[in-house]
Amino acid sequence: MSPAADARASAAASASGSATPAGGRVREAGERHEPVPARGPLSGQYRWLSIGMFSLIFLAAFEAMAVTTVMPLVAADLDGESLFALAFAVPLAAGIIGMVLAGNWADRSGPLPSLLTAAVLFVVGLLIAGTATNMVVFVLGRFVHGLSGAAVIVPLYVIVARVYPENLRARVFAGFAAAWVIPSIIGPAIAGFVGETISWHWVFLGVIGLLLPAAGMMLPPILRVRDRVQGDPDVEWSLGRAGWAVLTAGAALALSLSKELPEPWRWVLAAVAIVVVAIAARPLMPVGTLHAARGMPATVLLRLVVAGAFFGSEIYLPYLFIERYEFSPSLAGAVLTGAGLSWAAGSWLQGRLGDRISNTLAVQIGASLLAVALVAVLLVAAFSLSPVIAFAAWTVAGGGMGLMYPRHSVAVLKLSPVSAQGFNSAALSIGESLGASVALALTALVSSAVVGSFAAGAFTADFAVTVVIAVIAVILAPRMRPRTEEPAATGP
Repeated sequence: MSPAADARASAAASASGSATPAGGRVREAGERHEPVPARGPLSGQYRWLSIGMFSLIFLAAFEAMAVTTVMPLVAADLDGESLFALAFAVPLAAGIIGMVLAGNWADRSGPLPSLLTAAVLFVVGLLIAGTATNMVVFVLGRFVHGLSGAAVIVPLYVIVARVYPENLRARVFAGFAAAWVIPSIIGPAIAGFVGETISWHWVFLGVIGLLLPAAGMMLPPILRVRDRVQGDPDVEWSLGRAGWAVLTAGAALALSLSKELPEPWRWVLAAVAIVVVAIAARPLMPVGTLHAARGMPATVLLRLVVAGAFFGSEIYLPYLFIERYEFSPSLAGAVLTGAGLSWAAGSWLQGRLGDRISNTLAVQIGASLLAVALVAVLLVAAFSLSPVIAFAAWTVAGGGMGLMYPRHSVAVLKLSPVSAQGFNSAALSIGESLGASVALALTALVSSAVVGSFAAGAFTADFAVTVVIAVIAVILAPRMRPRTEEPAATGP
């Protein structure tokens, strides 16, 4: 980046955390933040922009949840059981590439071009998957809408940073959390009904008809503030960063599939993949992320760790209830519904608290709740305690995640120079994907080493791994507090 661009970024960064509505005063560097009048994300000037963004996230989340429900139908219809695991692993890997490209593009040209392109590609991916007549084409569709679905998130974060005042951002991200959680409650049931009564094809094609009006309601308000979401043309296109993203995605894909190999090759591939992920992901993260440097680097690393602890546990809870306690699948899935509701409640609470609780304290409390909840789940698995304890504990875990997840995003945007908001937002989402991928692979490998299946001993091993990850999050949480409240010089 040129010296002139650095100067512009520094000047803009001093005001980036306190943008006011059109006609308002921008805070000078070092001046205390004066809260704007209490107007929410659904107030007049933000209403349609907020609703449009919430709708996009809702539809992306619905698609992610719906695929889990209809995949058995897809695999049976397309004779693709051998590619079943790949259909889930490919979009996760593709998302890493999409987030990096979207972040670079948003910093250079503003969030609007990358957002529109990602939305168009999302529709293309849905068309490919929804009209697939064989499993290879279906996996290709999953790649395209995995690439674009992840890329949608990054420009939305940049829009929040550029358009909404700082005191509203926690509430906006609470809305994002609710838009993601609600599909986890209703999505599987709707997708199952459509897949069984009509066709699994319409689980994908039907979303297209909902996506177009969501994009339509968001575009006019974005165009009205386009002068505030401009990019910095001095930010260079980084082909090297794109290459590292491809390498990271490939290593993450290999790690996800390593459990399919026989002993000892699964461990060899997993070890190599983890090393490659650590090396390749480093250029995609803020400087200092891997050693938890104070402030934004530690915040990005925390997102990676807590995502690993939560999502690495979530996949095994229904299995525990079905295998150990002979629950029906629907009853076993109710534990995930409880966590979804508490996640939404935790997000709402942190949004209402606003500046009365710091970002660091919110994350410390959330990480502690998650660790305590996972210890309780581990005890249930180890000693066959009442499943009610696990249900209650997982509900607490969801509340902890809801309390801290939006604050990761708020903290990163607050500490980001304007010219690096896309990069740092992408890093936050990449960390989440990598944390979940690594944790899922580790738990699968450890449990297979214990008994080779989802039997009683394996559950104890699974949750022991995620408890260790959650404890690491508690230890790292205080490092989220920066040495200074000024935007950090971390980024590409």
